[in-house]
Amino acid sequence: MSPPSRARVIVGLSGGVDSAVAALLLTEQGHDVQALFMSNWEDEDDAYCTAAQDFQDARAVARELGIPLHRVSFAAQYRERVFEYFLREQRAGRTPNPDVLCNREIKFGVALEYVHRLGGTHFATGHYARLLTNANGETELLKARDGAKDQSYFLHAVATEHLARSLMPLGELEKGAVRERARRAGLPVFDKPDSTGICFIGERPFREFLSRFVDKAPGPIESPEGERLGTHQGLAFYTLGQRGGLQIGGKRGHSEEPWYVAAKDGRRNVLVVVQGHDHPLLTSSALTTEAMHWLVKPRSGPGEPFRCTVKVRYRQADQAALFEPLPDGTARIVFDQPQRAVTPGQYAVIYDGDRCLGGAVIDTVEPSCRQQAAAA
Repeated sequence: MSPPSRARVIVGLSGGVDSAVAALLLTEQGHDVQALFMSNWEDEDDAYCTAAQDFQDARAVARELGIPLHRVSFAAQYRERVFEYFLREQRAGRTPNPDVLCNREIKFGVALEYVHRLGGTHFATGHYARLLTNANGETELLKARDGAKDQSYFLHAVATEHLARSLMPLGELEKGAVRERARRAGLPVFDKPDSTGICFIGERPFREFLSRFVDKAPGPIESPEGERLGTHQGLAFYTLGQRGGLQIGGKRGHSEEPWYVAAKDGRRNVLVVVQGHDHPLLTSSALTTEAMHWLVKPRSGPGEPFRCTVKVRYRQADQAALFEPLPDGTARIVFDQPQRAVTPGQYAVIYDGDRCLGGAVIDTVEPSCRQQAAAA
C-alpha cells in the first residue's frame, strides 16, 4: 500500500543513479523524503572499496534534492548474518548468493528497524521490481516492467511484512528512462556506471578476495573417467559451469574444446571437468531444495504439485517446470527441459507469470537422461 501524502519515507541512497531517481520520484510525489546511506563493508586495507566515493555521490544527490542524509554502518550485522554464511557455504564447496541474504537480513532487515527510529513509515529502494497490494490486503512481489533489469530474484526471501513497509518506485520504468530522468533533474550521478559484484563488497578479483578468508586446499582436476588433467587451488574457488581459471591447456588425446567444471567431489577433493559447453554432464533434469520461503501461496491445494516457471540464476529466462512440494517443507522441481550448471547453494525462485511466489536454496541436483546415458 502506498503511503499517504507527506508521509516520511526513508530512501536507501547508495550513491548510484537508481536510488537517486527513486528519491527524486518520491520527492515529486510530495512525501517527506529523507535518505539513508549504508556502509556495511569496512576494510581499511581494501583497495577495491568504493564506499567513500559512493558516500560523496550520495551527499551530492541529497544536496541537489534538498533532503537530509543519514549515514549508518551495519558492518557487524553484515559480517554475522551474511558474510559468515557466505564463507561457510564456500568452504563446504557450494556456491552461495550473498545478495539474497543481504536483501533479507540487511536492506529489508536491520535497515527497516533503523528507518522506524528515523520516524519513517516506509523504506524505499532503487530496486527494479514491483509491489502490489492484492484484494486480500497482502503484498505481492512482481517482476519489473524492464525484464532486463528485473531484480525480483534477489528479493524473493524478504519477509512479506517487510515488503509491505517498502517502496520500489522504479518498478514501472525502463533503465534508459531512469537515466534520462536523472539527467533532466540535474542529478550528478545520471551517467554513473551500475555497481556490480557482491552486495556492499563490490567487484574485485574473486579468487584473490576469497583466499583472504578461505584457505587453499589443492587437489586433482580429473576427467569423468578419472584422468588427471591438472591441479585446482581448492573446491571453494570454483563453481559449476565455470570455464576460466582452470589452467588445463591442450591435452594429448583431447580436442581443442574448452574445459568446464562439471562436479565437485568433496570426499576426494577432486574437481571434475568436461569439454564442451553443452556436455551432458553439465545438465540436470531436476533439483531438490532446502525449506521453501513463500511470499504467496500457490493456487493449487496444499501439498499438491503445480505448474510454474523457475529461475535457478539471475538473468536466466523463465524455465517451465513442475513443482512438487515435499512433506518437510522442501520441494522437488522437475524441468521441462534439462538445465545447464544448476548449482547447489544458489537459489531456485518460483514464478506464476509475473508474480514471484517464493524460493529456496538449491540442495541437490538430479542428472538429466542424457547425463545418465553418458555415464552408463
